[in-house]
Amino acid sequence: MRNFIKNHFLAFIGLEADTTSHGEKMVSTIGGFAGILMVVLVSGYFVGPTDAALMAASIGASAVLLFAMPHGTLSQPWPLVGGHVISALVGVTVAKFIPGIILPAALAVALAIGAMHYLRCIHPPGGATALTAVIGGPAVHALGYQYVLAPVLLNTGIILCAAIVVNYFFPWRRYPAKFRREKNKYTDAGLTASDISREDLEFALRKMNIYVDVTEQDLKKIYALARKHSLGPHLTPDDIRTGAFYTNGKYGDRWSIYQVIDESSAKDQVIFKIIAGKQRGHSGIMAREKFAQSVQHEVTRNENSWQRTGGAESNKDRPNS
Repeated sequence: MRNFIKNHFLAFIGLEADTTSHGEKMVSTIGGFAGILMVVLVSGYFVGPTDAALMAASIGASAVLLFAMPHGTLSQPWPLVGGHVISALVGVTVAKFIPGIILPAALAVALAIGAMHYLRCIHPPGGATALTAVIGGPAVHALGYQYVLAPVLLNTGIILCAAIVVNYFFPWRRYPAKFRREKNKYTDAGLTASDISREDLEFALRKMNIYVDVTEQDLKKIYALARKHSLGPHLTPDDIRTGAFYTNGKYGDRWSIYQVIDESSAKDQVIFKIIAGKQRGHSGIMAREKFAQSVQHEVTRNENSWQRTGGAESNKDRPNS
């Protein structure tokens, strides 16, 4: 019975594993309070309490993302600002040119979703911003396109500044995600994806103390795809070509890029040079079969990164050193 509840019922209702500490939950709670307080005080001062209240629902939803998941893709500045402003433009335009409530409401949200998709600024609260422009009543309709500037852009700017300020005091939470700082205490020890289990990934999330917006089923799929990609077809001695570049596929200081610069007359040995990584500039000679076992993928240089060869699903290996 316990296994049934764990494996089926909890998955059905979407109750996932908790990867954040009590302290992190409290920081998110306090951050949300401070953020919304700043929005109400500042926007209320400039546009009055009535207009400030027009964005309460959507900005409240944004606060959940910015303070509970500050490093999530949907929480970053462009999705936040772009999602709200573009959705507001869409909502006001639909309300102006299409009479009624039901059809314009559905159309405004739908078009906002499409616009956010194409402009790469998906922010779920943007749907509420578009909807408010249609169903907000005479006070909102009277604002017209001013609704985009105040309260939408004004309140969005305030919550953005609040997220930057509040999260600044916690180096692991600093916002935007680019400013996040972690102590460099997680060393590699030469592990590859095949050495890592799903439980290891869940432990890592708990250790990093962050909330990741994926379900357990998605986490399983991510792990399975990553492991499949890592264990992909191995190179054979016949795959090794003079002049080609290869990565050992490791992490941290153990990562290297090799170039085969020559081969022995019997072609059973290759002469290589390490051109990227900690041992850059070193060269050596190795049996062709052993070299094929030592490297993982053939790569090519693509601007400032090394990219795995072999099709559209190839991904970047590491920035160029």
